[in-house]
Amino acid sequence: MNMKFLSVATLLAGVSFPAVATDAQEKPMPSRATTATPPTPPNAKKRPNIVIMLADDMGFSDAGCYGSEIETPNIDRLATQGIRFSQFYVNPRCCPTRASLLTGLYPHQAGVGSMEPHLNRGMPPAYQGFLNRNCVTLAEVLRGANYKTYMTGKWHVGAEPSQWPVARGFDRYYGLIGGASNYFKLGPRQLAQDDRQVVAGENFYTTDAFTEHALQFLDGHKNEPNPFFLYVAFTAPHWPLHAPKADIAKYVGRYKQGWDAARDARYRRMVQSGLQQSRWPLAPRNEQVPAWSEVEKVETWQRLAQQFPRAYGGEDSGQLADRDLWDLKMAVYAAQIDHMDQNIGRLLAKLDAMGASDNTLVFFLSDNGPSAEWIDRGRPGVPPGEADSFLSYARPWANLSATPFREFKHFTQEAGVGVPMVARWPGVIAPGSHNDTPGHAIDFMPTFVEIAGATYPKRFAEHDILPLEGQSLLPALRGAPLPRRAPIFWEHDGNRAVRDGRWKLISSERWQPEWKLFDLEADRTELHDLSSQQPQRVQAMAQQYEQWAKRVGVVPWLEAQARRKKGDREAAQSKAAQSEAAQRQQEK
Repeated sequence: MNMKFLSVATLLAGVSFPAVATDAQEKPMPSRATTATPPTPPNAKKRPNIVIMLADDMGFSDAGCYGSEIETPNIDRLATQGIRFSQFYVNPRCCPTRASLLTGLYPHQAGVGSMEPHLNRGMPPAYQGFLNRNCVTLAEVLRGANYKTYMTGKWHVGAEPSQWPVARGFDRYYGLIGGASNYFKLGPRQLAQDDRQVVAGENFYTTDAFTEHALQFLDGHKNEPNPFFLYVAFTAPHWPLHAPKADIAKYVGRYKQGWDAARDARYRRMVQSGLQQSRWPLAPRNEQVPAWSEVEKVETWQRLAQQFPRAYGGEDSGQLADRDLWDLKMAVYAAQIDHMDQNIGRLLAKLDAMGASDNTLVFFLSDNGPSAEWIDRGRPGVPPGEADSFLSYARPWANLSATPFREFKHFTQEAGVGVPMVARWPGVIAPGSHNDTPGHAIDFMPTFVEIAGATYPKRFAEHDILPLEGQSLLPALRGAPLPRRAPIFWEHDGNRAVRDGRWKLISSERWQPEWKLFDLEADRTELHDLSSQQPQRVQAMAQQYEQWAKRVGVVPWLEAQARRKKGDREAAQSKAAQSEAAQRQQEK
């Protein structure tokens, strides 16, 4: 296949990141993979170290090598020195993605069909909110193959000490056990090191702290004869909008061009780099987002706030009509990604200093698409970026991060489940390669089992283990297509989808229960519903979904809501009874 390397000037028209190799001609999407012939590994018998770096709520287009104006030279370097995936999938939200990435199973099978336990009272075990014992983690499997296993960052798949990383196969851990948090201020309930709670030190910032401890773990590994597995789960750029002032200053003013111009620019760079086919138009601006030319009109925000109160949190329309504030919000978001990239650079430099880079497989990806949530929980009047603020960048800028797709995190459209993913493995992955055959987070486990020579168990710690759902990414890493043996499925809070070859079926039991059908080879941005033209295909794929949903333990949305309400009532009644009993005991 003919290859070409685009110059920086051609590729990004002024935005600095290394050029990425792309096809000279468009090819059918499900089988397209571009690469030079991979070189022979320098030591094929030596098992590689493995590093996964995971961003949190980072949109498909938020890295430079995916079209962004945000400066991410280290992520871009991984793409230039390795492979860039254009159709890599995760689940629509953070906990379910982490469950799939760690176990090679769909999230319901691992016990994380939705989010935390307190949000799923009354639900069956598929929704318990922490990893069950019918799955094994990457750390448990790789430790069985004599890997040293390290993790820093956000866990979010089990809050009790018996569910923490060190209880699920990691030799060392430092990070955030739960979900969203202040980047500058963490209490002991949130932060853990190995098997104990700890307190954040002076000048704390989550991204830096997670990186510092990852570097310490690597320093401690220097004399180890066996390879290592390192999982670094950043919280950036998940809300709240918190970043170092110097990084924010670099971006203030850049976004006064507005979200419309920024989306158009990202889309053009995607097409120029071969990431986006020109026959797939940019999805229209989200209906709940005004044109940037209207941003300073109070009446525009009044109308939108009345129509879509969930999107803007009941915020005062006069504050929404503040161009400078919108610019600052996106500047802080960009600074969070920029600072994360700087820390990725520190990790890559450590691998170089250890002499480990040539025998280390490195992945970078995001856990789901961008968040359109309206969040304002900080001290009133404190601007985004400050430690006492607790804000999100909201739907308008999330629509930029989602470029070129529709919708956001939580949903099963491409913007919710399609993420940036790059990988580097010198001697195996050809530099500057590209692969647009579908992969999914469930594929990490079979990939690592294969390359590490590990054994995926049928039983572990006296529990039966479910068989793997994914398949090895090794052919794709080597530049070949990756035909799926089975469709890819999604379900999260009633948002459902099936991807089978070029076809994708989508519905939301909560919002739009009817199935919609899209041909992703012709229409990657999901603009043309073909369900009325192909009812037999819709019926067949819907039946595939129902069989899968029953097998993995999905509870239909309306039933799930009824179960949760009943569970919440029973929990409240139990708490009241306990309180009353305690009061009577005191009176005695």
